[in-house]
Amino acid sequence: MAVTTNSVHMCSHIMVAKTTPKTPSFNFYENSVSGVACNGRKLKRNVFCGVQAMVQVGLEDSESVRKLRVLEGNLELDVALERELREKGFLGLRKTKLVCTVGPTCSSLEDLERLALGGMNVARLNMCHNTREWHCDVIRNIKRLNEEKGFCVSVMIDTEGSQIHVVDHGSPSSVKVEEGSVWLFTARKFDGSRPLTVQANDEGFSEGIKVGDELVIDGGMACFEVIEKIGSDLHCRCSDSGLFLPGAKFSFWRDGRLVQRNHELPTLSEKDWADIEFGISEGIDFVAMSFVNDADSIRNLKNYISTKSSRPIRVLAKIESLESLQKLEEIVEASDGIMVARGDLGVEIPLEKIPTVQGEIVYVCRQLNKPVIVASQLLESMVEYPTPTRAEVADVSEAVRQYADALMLSAESAIGLYGHKALAVLQMASSRMESWSREENQQSFLEQRQLGVSLPDRIAEQICNSAVEIANNLAVDAIFVFTNHGHMASLLSRNRPNPPIFAFTDDESTRMALNLQWGVTPLLVDLLDDVEANIKVTISLVKSKGLVKEGDSVLVVSDVTTTISTPLAFQSIQVKTID
Repeated sequence: MAVTTNSVHMCSHIMVAKTTPKTPSFNFYENSVSGVACNGRKLKRNVFCGVQAMVQVGLEDSESVRKLRVLEGNLELDVALERELREKGFLGLRKTKLVCTVGPTCSSLEDLERLALGGMNVARLNMCHNTREWHCDVIRNIKRLNEEKGFCVSVMIDTEGSQIHVVDHGSPSSVKVEEGSVWLFTARKFDGSRPLTVQANDEGFSEGIKVGDELVIDGGMACFEVIEKIGSDLHCRCSDSGLFLPGAKFSFWRDGRLVQRNHELPTLSEKDWADIEFGISEGIDFVAMSFVNDADSIRNLKNYISTKSSRPIRVLAKIESLESLQKLEEIVEASDGIMVARGDLGVEIPLEKIPTVQGEIVYVCRQLNKPVIVASQLLESMVEYPTPTRAEVADVSEAVRQYADALMLSAESAIGLYGHKALAVLQMASSRMESWSREENQQSFLEQRQLGVSLPDRIAEQICNSAVEIANNLAVDAIFVFTNHGHMASLLSRNRPNPPIFAFTDDESTRMALNLQWGVTPLLVDLLDDVEANIKVTISLVKSKGLVKEGDSVLVVSDVTTTISTPLAFQSIQVKTID
């Protein structure tokens, strides 16, 4: 590993095949630049057995020049991020990712474009609501924006799971529930809507429920007391007035304890499997799996997707039950990411435990290098009002301070009247907290858990840990990483560096997956076999767009797998000054 200038390039690389006799090499430890170390410690000879360094001087051969000309102009960067970068510069670039739930109030092409311009990185579709045709239109509109307008917005579907929720409550939007009003909860299907009547999605929703039990809507948005049970129908009197949202979930309580309703039901219902098939056919990027209670359900779904999809689709586990908390680490390890579903989680554990549990989940995800989304009720008041409460802004800021990878809007964007303003609040609050943390040196350094088992994986971790330390100490303007599958980019993100991370990849699914990684801006570019040519191409392209200027410094990390023409897996650190 070495810090280099533009004239001489020293690359630490892993020998995965024999080098040709012409490959110049020298002893890495005798020629490395003084002071460069992994995690602040001098490299030991016996640690990096099989690792050498290579010097390459000059790239102006005719073949490299030809490749550079072929790739000239081929750089895909999200237009909203490009605008933000021009306005705010490298350090002003927001690092916390933003997820928006798409619903009736923001599903048109124009509204989706406004959300994309406002900073939406991932569009979430809740399969509890709307028809499959509606979801299909939304997905195709998002892909149209990506292809025609230059955005990079990923698509996530959220499975319904085995839960009881409202099919119809008499209105296409939210309903105010008045204290003392009596409502009928039934599983009987009917056409149209009926006042004070709620249609449940599960025929057995009232099994085992007794008069006197409490029915809680969406974790406390409104509460009812069961006053009469006739067959499977329940007549309930509102004991706490509140808001009844479309598709709201409800739970039953007795003597202060949750009445377990779905412990024998499968994690994925028949409808969920059909929704996943639909998502695969439409080329989605993520599946968020509801009510995950163990790692096996995650593995089963990932195996199923691998047999049905030609491109990787990442599976996120929603943590929203007591069982999932008890098996948190194994669920995180099995998944491709986590969603902290605080609404349903708040039904199963005491409210006062939510903040500490959220912090614990974020910490475990960062330890295990998995992206984590903090979701549910971030700006709940903005469903109805144009400005948030100060407490909500503080809640958002705390999630950012904990270094969650992403924040998510639910009802605020799906059915709220001020979804674009809610997104702007997330944008401003997260940017301000990130800036404050950096200025006040509030970075919470993680005591890194070693994840890699093989020598190459351990080397990759050490390189990324050291790269972030070097980038912070040298105050470089940006980190560039070349990655086929996103692994090195995620390892850099795990360390939460001060400079933004620009991840160059030639794989579209990798680019979309990196939309959930903290601080990573994914760019699609054709990568060459020649590592140095890649560096020269991308710096030239970024410079041509006016995104870097003379005197800017970038730290470059490469993660390029072997090919027939390149029998080496390059994992290197370089520092470049733009001239």
